Amino acid sequence: MIDKLEFFIALAKEEHFGRAAEVCGVTQPTLSAGIKQLEEQLGVMLVLRGSRFQGLTPEGKQVLGWARRIVGDTRTMREEMRAARHGLAGRIRIAAVPTALAMVARLTTPFREKHPGVTFSVLSRTSIEVLSLLGNFDVDAGITYLDNEPLGRVTSVPLYDERYQLITAVGNPYSDRDKVTWAEISQLPLCLLTPDMQNRRIIDQHLAEAGVQVRPTLESNSMIVLFSHIRTGKWSSIMPLNLAETFGFSEPIRAIPIVEPDASHTVGLVAAPREPHTPLVQALLDEAMALADDFRAHR
Repeated sequence: MIDKLEFFIALAKEEHFGRAAEVCGVTQPTLSAGIKQLEEQLGVMLVLRGSRFQGLTPEGKQVLGWARRIVGDTRTMREEMRAARHGLAGRIRIAAVPTALAMVARLTTPFREKHPGVTFSVLSRTSIEVLSLLGNFDVDAGITYLDNEPLGRVTSVPLYDERYQLITAVGNPYSDRDKVTWAEISQLPLCLLTPDMQNRRIIDQHLAEAGVQVRPTLESNSMIVLFSHIRTGKWSSIMPLNLAETFGFSEPIRAIPIVEPDASHTVGLVAAPREPHTPLVQALLDEAMALADDFRAHR
């Protein structure tokens, strides 16, 4: 039954019998037969079939939620038994919004010192993708904004507050200032994250509150691209203070606080709302709480 439920989850995600079979490491006939047997066991049609996958039936959509919970519980049980026998080991998959990527090492490094048998996979994703990957069990945890857009049902640990700075070269407008307003920076040639990133939506929101709009001269979903353009001295950007500090901007680049308003948004670790969590996820949540205490102590 568990194998068949995993086949069904893969098909719902891939929306293609061949790709789902490949993900599951079986042949397409084996996957198709397994889902057919699952339908017979449950007494309902789960999949709309034609010459190709056409979607899930209403019953299939209902079963999908159960399938994810059952498979998730099974994975938790297996991991607990493995941890009981051999100690904490395995791979933790984390998806983080781009502005939080530089902070991930402060979570993963002390974690692995305590649990050397654990490895990590870290992905850069939008906040919407983080929640989607978490809901589909494609990642174990996410790092994203907690207080700006709806999160749905998740377990969350607030880590730090993100505050915003104008990052610009010495000699550019406002580079000699101790602070600058959101309205003032609207006239600068800015390179910003793309609109699908929540950080960009936050920036646009505060600019709108100041009564201005910005048309960036460059947009990218990569922080490295933004940093490389700032270093030319010809571009400015708006970035969180902690990100600028992590990358170590120095002369001739300045980080200037943005006020009116002096805005902040909370970034934290999120996980699926399971009880109990897998041993790996619970240990990661514990490490996140310790990191949050460290952030608060050094404010």
